[in-house]
Amino acid sequence: MEKIGSLFLDILCTIFAVLVSSGLSRTLPLNSETSVLDISAALSKTQELFLLNSKNVLPSKHQEHHRRSVGSPVSALSFQVHSRMFVQGSPEKDYQALTLTRLARDSARVKAIQSRLDLASSDTNMMPLEEEEEEEEKIKGPVISGTGLGSGEYFCRIGIGNPPTQAYMVLDTGSDINWVQCEPCADCYQQSDPIFNPGVSSSFNPLTCEAEQCRSLELSECRNDTCLYQVSYGDGSYTVGDFVTETITFSDSAAVPNVAMGCGHNNEGLFIAASGLIGLGGGKLSLPSQINASSFSYCLVDRDSDSSSTLEFNSAPPASTVFASLIRNSKLDTFYYLDITGISVAGELLSIPASTFRLDENGDGGMIVDSGTAITRLGTEAYNAMRDAFKKGTGNLKLIEGVALFDTCYDLSTLKSVEVPTVSFQFSNGKELQLPAKNYMIPVDSTGTFCFAFAPTSSSPGILGNVQQQGTRVSYDLANSQIGFKSNSC
Repeated sequence: MEKIGSLFLDILCTIFAVLVSSGLSRTLPLNSETSVLDISAALSKTQELFLLNSKNVLPSKHQEHHRRSVGSPVSALSFQVHSRMFVQGSPEKDYQALTLTRLARDSARVKAIQSRLDLASSDTNMMPLEEEEEEEEKIKGPVISGTGLGSGEYFCRIGIGNPPTQAYMVLDTGSDINWVQCEPCADCYQQSDPIFNPGVSSSFNPLTCEAEQCRSLELSECRNDTCLYQVSYGDGSYTVGDFVTETITFSDSAAVPNVAMGCGHNNEGLFIAASGLIGLGGGKLSLPSQINASSFSYCLVDRDSDSSSTLEFNSAPPASTVFASLIRNSKLDTFYYLDITGISVAGELLSIPASTFRLDENGDGGMIVDSGTAITRLGTEAYNAMRDAFKKGTGNLKLIEGVALFDTCYDLSTLKSVEVPTVSFQFSNGKELQLPAKNYMIPVDSTGTFCFAFAPTSSSPGILGNVQQQGTRVSYDLANSQIGFKSNSC
């Protein structure tokens, strides 16, 4: 019996040795230098996406929404939400055309951010809004991929007014002003839901010119003692109308009264299908500021997905969240800056000066986290170093001509999966955020072309985009000036 056991052990060891020497042992954990990209799964999604073109179904669109007053028990219910591809179809004929359209919109978004920062005045101090003394409540709302909705942003489904009218709203950490298209509409773009009619809401209340919220606007005008607002986004998009207060309801959890927001009668730009915008920025008129939220978080579902996740206020971050310092720009309080000090590729820290990512006292440089920008932008020096290291680690893959703003693309059509170098961001507190392979090697067509999903910029700031945030719960701990990341938490 001993001889049989010994012989059996010898056979197992021999098999193990053969597997290791032949490179076929994939049951063992991969090291920190590589990450597996599931090519088949990614291409399957791009192909299935256009099968939705023939559908026009939105199960949740006409669901009854019951209002809860502030102080009622918090519910975890959420509504299903879908991309415009599912709701209305798309003019694009294939995934490559959709990708090119998305990237064009994304470039417009980046230019808008850069223009706003360039024009930011040093005198941006405004009077603070009155602090609410209500006890903090946990508020939730659904989040959906909005790239198919005509912009590069994500969308949340909320109720506006009393009784609440359901609306898809762009979720935007790069904006402060909340607004919705309103009747009577002198010039409005096409949206999925009916345009909001303030006449049916008992909580609609126009603000006077002397109201503190009105005086906190960057651009405002007074007409018949009514406050008018205007917001321009730098890419030609704008909204103009009455500045009012309204009740906003997130999912079925809570109704928040007296939220200052724009009732837009003239609106134009890249907000196709959405009813308006929810500003999650750091300014005084953003939704987190108005409700005195100590924190908020979101988890962005896959950009091609019709599934949903949540936008949450005042909820605890998931366990094992990786935190980094949140930095503010003294010149403009809208954006949230991340305290990045370096980038690692294949487990090795690149030779990029930490100053490359630093926000200086003049408000230049730095790295913001933005829900509206799709592709992460890095300063040219940092991008080149990262790209070159990544290309070095993918020498066995077929490199092909770039696509649009992507200069590093591969033909992976003959492969089902592949190992690629890991990509990680390093923070000043010693923590590290390692990205999943699918968040930086993305398909740009349905035939197997994948591109390294970063882009260089010669202007500041750098931007951590939503493609790199996908599948990650991003927590903004406003009370403790931290930003947290937890993968696979949608």
